[in-house]
Amino acid sequence: MKSARQYAFEILMKIEKEGAFSNLAVDGALASSSLSAKDKAFVSALIYGCTERKLTLDYQIEKYLSKPLNKLKAPVHMILRLGTYQLLFMDKVPVSAAVNESVRLAKDNRCEYASGLVNAVLRKVSANGLILPAESNKTEYMSIKFSCPPQLISMWNKAYGEENTEKLLEASLEKTETVLRVNTLKTNTAELIDLLEKEGVSAEKCGFVENAVSVGKLGCDIESLDAYKKGLFHAQDIASQYCITALDPKKNEKILDLCSAPGGKAFTAAEYTENTGSILAFDVYPSRTELIDKGAQRLGIENITTCVADATRFYPNLQGADRVLCDVPCSGLGVIRRKPEIKYKALDDFKALPDIQYKILCNGAQYVKKGGRLVYSTCTLNKKENDKVCDLFLKEHPDFRSIKPLDIPSVTDKYYTLTPHKNGCDGFFIAVFERNGI
Repeated sequence: MKSARQYAFEILMKIEKEGAFSNLAVDGALASSSLSAKDKAFVSALIYGCTERKLTLDYQIEKYLSKPLNKLKAPVHMILRLGTYQLLFMDKVPVSAAVNESVRLAKDNRCEYASGLVNAVLRKVSANGLILPAESNKTEYMSIKFSCPPQLISMWNKAYGEENTEKLLEASLEKTETVLRVNTLKTNTAELIDLLEKEGVSAEKCGFVENAVSVGKLGCDIESLDAYKKGLFHAQDIASQYCITALDPKKNEKILDLCSAPGGKAFTAAEYTENTGSILAFDVYPSRTELIDKGAQRLGIENITTCVADATRFYPNLQGADRVLCDVPCSGLGVIRRKPEIKYKALDDFKALPDIQYKILCNGAQYVKKGGRLVYSTCTLNKKENDKVCDLFLKEHPDFRSIKPLDIPSVTDKYYTLTPHKNGCDGFFIAVFERNGI
């Protein structure tokens, strides 16, 4: 049987080679494995740790190489990352185990020629501990300390200031809590907490938003819980729940969710409306709308209709909506705690997004009736995708005005820019507009 470290090595190589998201790669590989729960947790810790701290680990490794890091064969490089992570960031792993098992990985994966190198480098890492650049070069120091590309650090410094940037970087390496949205169509917060406790899940009411329950850093599969199967909740970060609070759906209203899949925000909106009125949930792919349909069925939601449609295309028959949500595709820089590989992408990879986002927002505006509400949201922290899109929208749409219905902290003034250190949630952006007239 494969060892836990062998599983971690293979999954990390897949992520590196195919550009897969770590969470999807881990879930897919471990679902069918025969590893114990303890070993699965160890594998997950290794994969997320090596991914989120990649720059930090490479900085250590290169100190002890006689040739450039990029000259290493990919499997050897990954084995060194795994060993270095265990030595520097996993206190419960003995030095001997971290070193010896890494040497074994080299031998078991056709890298026996490098076993001496692996042994020598890891012993030096163990002896010298974590090494960081001089603090005199603040950007380089923060880049290595928090394993974040300098380009992203510079962008955040300019947009949100050095203090917020440092706190964002600190939060990017923290484990995320799991937050559940109570399905008020079937239960209430107190009942759900009691039922979860009976299933061995410690839960408590969230102080940030109504009908939210925190289960901390949940160590079990949510979908295995009886409360999940009965449709008593769906997982939803506080930021997304704030988004629907800002949308403020009412009973018997017509609501459009233009980029809906997998449907979490539409589900919460349905609960706000007590299953009345109509919610039309768009997505461009049938497989994605099927996810929404399945989720709505599990939750007992009856007022959501899914539609395979392009959010940038105008459908005249949908005009006159009370509420329109444009939760647009984005770079995802607000969720790097959950998907750390996103932070390593070049910022130029995202340069086409603002045009698409603006088209969706302008299209969504055409559906809003006079006096109706339009919400624009992203799960990114990038002013080009957030504030600048909304500023342009207001400039070119004088029949809309920006409003701020939520009393919550924000690192920017005009709209809501949510961050882990200020709001206890993912990085997220919310702008709320109201159409003039009655």
